[in-house]
Amino acid sequence: MKTFRTLLLAAWALLAVYTVLVIADHGWGLFGVFLGDLRSMGWPGQFNLDFTLLLALSASWVAWRHRFSVPGLLLGLTAFFGGALFLTAYLFGASLVAKGDVKELLLGRR
Repeated sequence: MKTFRTLLLAAWALLAVYTVLVIADHGWGLFGVFLGDLRSMGWPGQFNLDFTLLLALSASWVAWRHRFSVPGLLLGLTAFFGGALFLTAYLFGASLVAKGDVKELLLGRR
């Protein structure tokens, strides 16, 4: 579990720094570029569609893990729009709450 948590922290830090640098260079115009790539029907659009589906799966899992409660739905929405930046932090926190129990980490408290 220690290795997994280290990977989560490293992934979060890398993505956070990269995101700050991209925003500094290109501003907050993500959605225009993202949707433009989808409309172009090229490889960047294919990647964006694939990524969007992964975000939807992540959001669904987070909401399901919280039994589709109101907080779970809000966390799922945050997972969808927050991407890996949210999910790495969420998994890190959930792994601490689960005290290393992988079953509880994946399924939540049941």
